[in-house]
Amino acid sequence: MTVNTDENRSGGASSGLTLRVADRVTALDADRWNALAAPDGRGNPFLCHAFLDALERSGSVGEDTGWLPQHLLLERDGALIGAVPAYLKLHSQGEYVFDHGWADAFERAGGNYYPKLQIAVPFTPATGPRLLAGNGDNAARELLAQSIIAYVGQTALSSAHATFVVDHDAAALAEAGLLERLDIQYHFFNRGYASYEDFLANLSSRKRKSLKRERRDALAEGIEVEWLSGSALTEEALDAMFAFYMDTGSRKWGRPYLNRHFFRLIAETMADEILLVMARRDGRYIAGAMNVIGPDRLYGRYWGCIEDHPFLHFELCYNQAIDYALAHGLAVVEAGAQGDHKIARGYEPVLTRSYHYIAHRGLRRAVEEHLVRERRAMIAEQVSLATETPFRKGE
Repeated sequence: MTVNTDENRSGGASSGLTLRVADRVTALDADRWNALAAPDGRGNPFLCHAFLDALERSGSVGEDTGWLPQHLLLERDGALIGAVPAYLKLHSQGEYVFDHGWADAFERAGGNYYPKLQIAVPFTPATGPRLLAGNGDNAARELLAQSIIAYVGQTALSSAHATFVVDHDAAALAEAGLLERLDIQYHFFNRGYASYEDFLANLSSRKRKSLKRERRDALAEGIEVEWLSGSALTEEALDAMFAFYMDTGSRKWGRPYLNRHFFRLIAETMADEILLVMARRDGRYIAGAMNVIGPDRLYGRYWGCIEDHPFLHFELCYNQAIDYALAHGLAVVEAGAQGDHKIARGYEPVLTRSYHYIAHRGLRRAVEEHLVRERRAMIAEQVSLATETPFRKGE
């Protein structure tokens, strides 16, 4: 199995297998990529060609941002049989699984942690496929996992990191020798609720009253909420949402990751998968939350406002997301990274998984020992947090 870092396939592994590296998804056939990412046509929206292409074409990823596309393409006798969405990273920003401590320790010891390989959707803490094998069996995923290690070895990178990994990829990555890391997110599960009132009926009386009061107070002062998707994604709404995103990003991260061109591109190519939950007051947008709609779930992504109102953040990001999911028969709302304040609003703690390959033996041993302790702590924390959900407990 050979690696070639330009766009031309290198020849001739005796097995007929070749690992090729593409430096932009834009150059790849969209239908073929989507067939690998979502063979049934109902895949994770962040893995579709249009979303990754928008990141690249807008310049939100690329050399200037420290996310260099290095998509791994596995071919057998010239036919594409698998792919891994991957990026050469010059830093550890925009990943939501933090390895700054590993990098600092390695570089203090004289090593070079960067560049590293990041297997993920940039700026997107949403679990999804990372070993794209279409309808391929586990053997295809195992080949892709092995390809990651081959790429790291032949390019002398420090490490590879696959973040927010789905269960059916986890086994292949673990078998290949990548180290498992756990974290916690908060998801809402639609347990057959007919409406938001039906959901509330399953909460303790105190929590039920609190949420009703919160929702009433959030929309006081003449605030109205709109759901915008498809052809309703006007330039006015996109301009407002981008302004909200920039304000939040500048305050929280120092440098927002996405640009206005990205918002325009996804509105052009993925309009039916985008949901803006927008708040108006006195005829203008004052706050908004951007979501991405998947086949069975809603993914909360970005929020911002230009006016501060009590509970408006919770209303637009969490309560309205539940309303939308119930109205459209979606099974899950993934509310993004972190935030145990989501528990009081019906979101439950779930474990997320990432997998890490460390080339240096000494660093690998130290990371492995750390992850054993961290996994235990994460499992214990999830169990503890689950006791804090607002659902009735034998009232």
